[in-house]
Amino acid sequence: MVLSAIWLFHAMDNPDDTLSDIGDRPALLPAVVLAILVVWGLVVRPLVLDRPAIPLEIVFLASAAFAIAQLLWLGFSWLTIQQSIVQRLAKALPAILILLLIGPLVAAWMISGTIPMLVSWGVQLIDPRVLYVTSFLIAAVFSTLTGTSWGSAATVGVVLIGISTSVGADSAIVAGAVVGGAYFGDKLSPLSDTTNMAAIATGVDLFEHIRSMLWSTVPSAFFAVAAYLLIGLLFDQPAEAQNSEAVVGFLQSLHEQFRFNLALLIPVLIVLFGSAKKWPTIPVLLSSICSAVVLAIFLQGFPVNTVLQALVSGVELYDSGAAVPDAVIALVERGGIYSMKEAIFVALLVFLFVGAIDLLNTMPRLVETLFGFARGQKATVVSALFASATTNALTSNQSATAFIVGDAFAQRFDNLRVPRRVLSRSIEDTGTMIESIIPWHATALFMSATLGVSVAEYWYWQVLTLANLLVAPVLALTGIGCNYGTTAPPQSVQTPEQGK
Repeated sequence: MVLSAIWLFHAMDNPDDTLSDIGDRPALLPAVVLAILVVWGLVVRPLVLDRPAIPLEIVFLASAAFAIAQLLWLGFSWLTIQQSIVQRLAKALPAILILLLIGPLVAAWMISGTIPMLVSWGVQLIDPRVLYVTSFLIAAVFSTLTGTSWGSAATVGVVLIGISTSVGADSAIVAGAVVGGAYFGDKLSPLSDTTNMAAIATGVDLFEHIRSMLWSTVPSAFFAVAAYLLIGLLFDQPAEAQNSEAVVGFLQSLHEQFRFNLALLIPVLIVLFGSAKKWPTIPVLLSSICSAVVLAIFLQGFPVNTVLQALVSGVELYDSGAAVPDAVIALVERGGIYSMKEAIFVALLVFLFVGAIDLLNTMPRLVETLFGFARGQKATVVSALFASATTNALTSNQSATAFIVGDAFAQRFDNLRVPRRVLSRSIEDTGTMIESIIPWHATALFMSATLGVSVAEYWYWQVLTLANLLVAPVLALTGIGCNYGTTAPPQSVQTPEQGK
């Protein structure tokens, strides 16, 4: 993005340019405006000027307003612009509906007792002698089931840090394991907003996207498990973790609130079975929500109104004065339709912007300008990996990264016959995964504040991300899991002149 601004200024300094190349210059202007707003609003203001960042919604709304004004000035009719935006939104609507269902699904799994039961099982299985690898696995399971890396760190992560303190383990290693496990699920869970955003931004089916990410995430997870297991075996940890006061209070509160039963696995099995069978995502999620609602009403005994309200505004089971551990409240009280409003609003505004600049073919031209040297399939995938890491490091927002990089590289991947699922995977391999080790990133700051361990202390113990940053380019260069040339080339590509 910064390079595009430099390119534009260089082009404006060339007085010999004629009207024959005017097509590229107006096409790149919206990208330059977006880059300026992103760098100023999301990087300079919070990190340099110590002022609040400009909301991402405003960044894209302002960028869309500029793009629309430019199109009108170039002679496009409002009806043409509107049709382009609507076409973009229509293509994304199924994915946005999935995003809308994630909040109710999390709430339903929570109030039914499904997530609390699984967390309880995980905590009770902790063996201090393998605390580090267990911390990774528990955080991975929890984040996979809930789709939230932040929630995983703020709940089971806090508990695990408490355990490490009580048994004299290295909190920095536990923090690295927790953050790595949290991002394992955040990357692979169908409930994760970043997972859904990457699929939406590239037009890839959600479960196809998840299956593609297994190629890079699973090997990286094996590296992490082996590393934490080896590290743990070098320490003689006393077997007192299960008796930690924090753990006892945490488990007791969960058992007081919920009745645990194997039937609570039904909502999870529906999602896993539907994913394995490649069933349509929306019916699978709706079925899981319905089963969890039934369990919440008939097994847990919650009133119908309480359950339905939880689906809308999130689970709220505890009074402000209740003597309940903070970790339990942080675990249980989440979800609901409204919890996804920010992600949905951002997605809609991004498509407002992208739908407008489709008429100028802006993003493909920007990719050609910045990555024109990358002509082959492998070089293009590596370029997408680099662009994802750079964009997320600059914007501190993976949602913006998914849409910016996804739209910029989509046509290039199609032309080179590289499956879109490789693009969606690339966006997460370096975009999502780099968040927790960039010191100024919002995620890294949150993890550090929540776990009480600085980024400088835990980043080199975050083995999952470090391994993934190596595995992803290796896959791109070797072609393993990339299926180069297996997709058909695009049938047509819209030009700026179409639709005028």
